[in-house]
Amino acid sequence: MTGSALLRASSITKSYAGVQALKSASLELYAGEVHALVGENGAGKSTLIKIITGAVEADSGEIRLNGEAVTHHSPLAAKSRGIVAIYQQPALFPELTVAENIALGLEPQGAWHRIDWKRRRLKAAELLARVGAKIDAEADAGNLTMPEQQLVEIARALGADARVLIMDEPTASLSEEETQNLFRVIRELRAQGVGIIYISHRLDELPVIADRVTVLRDGRTIETREMSEVDRHALIRLMVGRELAAVFPKKSVELGETVLELRELSSRVSGVREVTLSVRAGEIVGLAGLVGAGRTELAKTLFGLTPADAGMILLRGEPVSITSPAEAIKHGIAYVPEDRRRHGVILEMAVSANTTLAALGRLARFGFLDFQQERRIAAEYAERLAVKTPSLHAAVATLSGGNQQKVALSRWLATQPKVLILDEPTQGVDVGAKAEIHALMGELAGQGLAILMISSELPEILGMSDRIAVMHAGTIVGILDRTEATQPKILALALGHEHSN
Repeated sequence: MTGSALLRASSITKSYAGVQALKSASLELYAGEVHALVGENGAGKSTLIKIITGAVEADSGEIRLNGEAVTHHSPLAAKSRGIVAIYQQPALFPELTVAENIALGLEPQGAWHRIDWKRRRLKAAELLARVGAKIDAEADAGNLTMPEQQLVEIARALGADARVLIMDEPTASLSEEETQNLFRVIRELRAQGVGIIYISHRLDELPVIADRVTVLRDGRTIETREMSEVDRHALIRLMVGRELAAVFPKKSVELGETVLELRELSSRVSGVREVTLSVRAGEIVGLAGLVGAGRTELAKTLFGLTPADAGMILLRGEPVSITSPAEAIKHGIAYVPEDRRRHGVILEMAVSANTTLAALGRLARFGFLDFQQERRIAAEYAERLAVKTPSLHAAVATLSGGNQQKVALSRWLATQPKVLILDEPTQGVDVGAKAEIHALMGELAGQGLAILMISSELPEILGMSDRIAVMHAGTIVGILDRTEATQPKILALALGHEHSN
């Protein structure tokens, strides 16, 4: 790129409670450029974006807009400077109309401000037309589809004269047709001189839409390259810092009998419908799909959080009824949820108490807890999973994200399960912890555990699974063997384009 940068973030550092999220990270964006920002979960992308949009203050470093240093930054100041972010979940007020949502932040505010309703509707219609959105300005925002909401947000950004537009996983829940329409809008914005920072885990779409790409890893800027100079394999190597096999150390395991079998399983409450699937001892079955496909909902049904109302669950060939987590645990099913900070661990409690929380029945004697046994079990799993903690008495909140995830795993392994459901097992952890968790999964499979792994990261799905079940609209639309699975095949199934068995 030539000329001066529209936006330049230089040597940005940021720490949270002693954990360094960014370590001298930098990013440069030019007017009329689509600049992809990629990195594994936990690489620092979100923190960098929050600093650029004024939501978080950097510990050190500098942001310049059109060559001028940005000071006293805040979300309001960022908006006034033309820096606008559109997140994966659009931030519209569902009770307001589309025109009212677009008007927020664009019109003068104040108790005595008189609203020109006709002008407001005309302005909204004009902005919607600019992004090719066939949406009624008087429609309630809550009745719009996800892609329609995204287009309304883009229209609002245009109304605010956005010069820097940040798009965070914009195609995560879009169909192929909706994605292509979004790309058309992005190209038009680029032609108008808007600088776009494009964050996506879908590496295959980056050559289609991006001009350059910056890779973050462990909070550092690793490299910025022309998009035409790198392929998917090179990007992965830059993102993870090693060859794929080192991060996904898949071991060949002799599979045993079928441990878990689902036959036409449905739950109206959760939207799960007619799921048929099996998992054998020693097998890792990956569960892939887009956001909202029903993967987490299926896990919650299996764990009794939203019980099934049709179909069958069989464990080692025997039908079972699971209407609560207590029954799931009794039958040997363990579930490590996606949001470990809310549901996986209790941050204020000690490592030892967290580790044994789901297995208190083994520790109780005459109504009293055996604390010596608690410490012994906690020490065993801390050593087994290589949990880095100053003490078993330390609060889990003081540990790194990767070690918190290991404690969450320890809790459920302490129940000695036969089936382990892992929902986004390496989300938000660094590359080193990711490789350790993957190695542990391989060891557990080698010991005969049946593992159902939900992941939004296709490299993880492809690297760790023996078979891959793809969900779309609450059901499984295809099952691929490890030897035949590819990223395009998985995405095609996830988008509902074809069926495979």
